[in-house]
Amino acid sequence: MVREPDYAKAESLIYRQNDSAFYYFTRVVQHSKDSLLVAMAYNNMAAIQSDAGDYFGSQESLLTSLKYLDERRERDHYCLSSDFNELGSTSLNLKNYEAAIGYYNLALKFAQNEDYKLVFLNNKALAWQKKKDFERAIALYDSVLGNPVPDAKVYARLLSNRARTKWLQQPAYNAAPEFWSALGIRLKQEDAWGQNASYAHLSDYYARSHPDSALIYAHKMYTVARQLNSADDEMEALQKLIALSTATSSKQYFTRYQYLNDSTQTARSNAKNQFALIRYESEKNKAENLELQKENADKKLQIIQQWFVIGGVLLILFYAWGWYRKRKRKLEWRAQNAIREHQLKTSQKVHDVVANGLYRIMVEVEHQEVIDKESLLDKIEEMYEQSRDISYEHTETAETDFQEAVAGLFETFATQQTKVMGVGNNKALWQKVDARAKTEVRHILQELLVNMKKHSHADNVVIRFEQVNNQVNILYTDDGVGLPAGNISGNGLTNTGNRIQGLNGTITFDTGAVKGTRILISFPIEYTHD
Repeated sequence: MVREPDYAKAESLIYRQNDSAFYYFTRVVQHSKDSLLVAMAYNNMAAIQSDAGDYFGSQESLLTSLKYLDERRERDHYCLSSDFNELGSTSLNLKNYEAAIGYYNLALKFAQNEDYKLVFLNNKALAWQKKKDFERAIALYDSVLGNPVPDAKVYARLLSNRARTKWLQQPAYNAAPEFWSALGIRLKQEDAWGQNASYAHLSDYYARSHPDSALIYAHKMYTVARQLNSADDEMEALQKLIALSTATSSKQYFTRYQYLNDSTQTARSNAKNQFALIRYESEKNKAENLELQKENADKKLQIIQQWFVIGGVLLILFYAWGWYRKRKRKLEWRAQNAIREHQLKTSQKVHDVVANGLYRIMVEVEHQEVIDKESLLDKIEEMYEQSRDISYEHTETAETDFQEAVAGLFETFATQQTKVMGVGNNKALWQKVDARAKTEVRHILQELLVNMKKHSHADNVVIRFEQVNNQVNILYTDDGVGLPAGNISGNGLTNTGNRIQGLNGTITFDTGAVKGTRILISFPIEYTHD
């Protein structure tokens, strides 16, 4: 398969400048006519998103990649196995172990390389281990290690993971010899990532029986993790050091852990937003290029028609040319206004569909003890379809039972730490409110709750609804950190203000409260549509 220039450029930048690599992979999926190359581009985009902690975005890219592949084509099997392995890894990171095992089975089905099969088998056994089905995990490790494993790094990984699984099943099991054997291989092979894993296993193993030894291995893991520039592994090592060190040392390690955790979360949040913007800009540019091609084709057709119709009548040609230029200026003026209006609407849709939609799914997954795979995939597919159509006009319709939809939204954001209570949310209140106003209210409530979840850290949220004459009042209060005085200009709250204005309503922020946030929203039941 011939690599196109954009794909080669993206490959050269991956894991060095991931934003730029993601941009060039996006160009490939927009312009390439090679279905396999497009699928591989989506696969690489998914890996970049997963590395940034955007597991839902990664799954969306992988599911899109699969649409470009055909199980009957042997040339597609490598990408198919890679897609399913990545889907298994994202499911593992999201603690959906049953789904992960299913995806690893599919990866094995299409694997053509024996070394890759060993990797997939190790990943599958690890999923069994995480699921605490130790017997199946150990049986799988034993079956693999029962045959020669030519790759020393892979052998060390399998050996160390099997020993850890046996120890987790039986805490009295003497796993030290296997851990040391795996570490020796990794030191000889100069396998820094493998050494990092071995030190983590040894520190956990000795944590209760020999805390001093556990502390030594935690220090070694910390040193290797910093050399690898792996924030996640460094934070894991810091957690071990905090638990094993003296109070004075623990304070120093905890300060470093807090800094790493905050900076990692910020970097990953920025990366997720950047990936969404890159896709949005790419889709917008594609639409504009198609429109430009259409305009150029129309112009050529007009010129041909003019040559046949005019045939030398200069007066008619002069009149037609003057009319054409005037009409063109008018169309360009209208097109510019339409593009500006479209950009504003599309930006709002990106915020509502991609940002808040993804955040709502993340909140649901975070607080569910058991994740329904089918339901989760349905929601991801729904968000994928919405985001794919984001540059087109669609009229949103409010839910049939709006009172239940509002109550369901509150349940999504309610956790053991945060109570969300609605007062006055009844069917009679919404009976006379039209569909557009309900849709805007739903987005407003979702935006307030997302801001609460991200920034407010509230323990209690109360949203009170009431109808006074021809006016609907919504009073939002929480006991969080509150809004900074004079600074309510975030994108989400700006969108909220624009929505209220569209309903001929008002929004009032109470920044003088001693603690928490108070926001009063009012709008008439009957208003004039724009």
